[in-house]
Amino acid sequence: MAESVVVERRGYAQVITINRPEAKNALDGAAARALAAAVDELDADDDLRVGVLTGAGGTFCAGMDLKAYLRGDKPNIEGRGFGGITTTPPRKPLIAAVEGWALAGGFELMLACDLVVAGEGSKFGVPEVKRALVAGGGAALLLPRRIPYTAAMELLLTGEPITADRAVALGLVNRLVPDGGALDGALRLAEAIAANGPLAVAVTKQIARAQADWTVTEGWQRQAELYKPVFASQDAREGAAAFAEKRAPVWRGI
Repeated sequence: MAESVVVERRGYAQVITINRPEAKNALDGAAARALAAAVDELDADDDLRVGVLTGAGGTFCAGMDLKAYLRGDKPNIEGRGFGGITTTPPRKPLIAAVEGWALAGGFELMLACDLVVAGEGSKFGVPEVKRALVAGGGAALLLPRRIPYTAAMELLLTGEPITADRAVALGLVNRLVPDGGALDGALRLAEAIAANGPLAVAVTKQIARAQADWTVTEGWQRQAELYKPVFASQDAREGAAAFAEKRAPVWRGI
């Protein structure tokens, strides 16, 4: 049997491909565990600086495998959420490369990513209410923070999908590319991120994701606690030296 999640390296980027095209890349328990293991590898390996999440066969992810669910096989991991990433995304940046459908839990996997590149024909939706379910993998909680409240509620309460153009207009997608080009577009973004100081990138993501839970006063204090070690790092000195010497920096992650 083919692996349900395929992991490969492209330079400093880790490409994670959900490989269940016969099920529109819907996740069962095994696929969820494999996805969680992949992002753990991303965070643990100093040679990896950014991840790209995509799906095989022209579909990003259709959510939860309902046939597996009826057998009691659920794609949620305790303390980590759907696919092992919706509650606790990786520390390093993660880019979604979306072709076809990002639906239900697949949409929520996309919300767990930091950037989104999508094919022009892709579609996005959270149809849980149509099945008497709740979008508990992050959509009901996070979508009203990402896009205007009324737009979020239309998606959540009607269960109707939106086009890629609409997703771009709402700010859910960073870059729209011709169909079939999402992975290449995501890798170009990954290359731009990987060129930057890895410590600075990771802490910047940490601050940006946590700030919604902080008061303004608390935010200044908390971000200072997080960024001061970065300013004292060897990479920070290397960045200044490389700028002064008009050369490319050599990051060591320390």
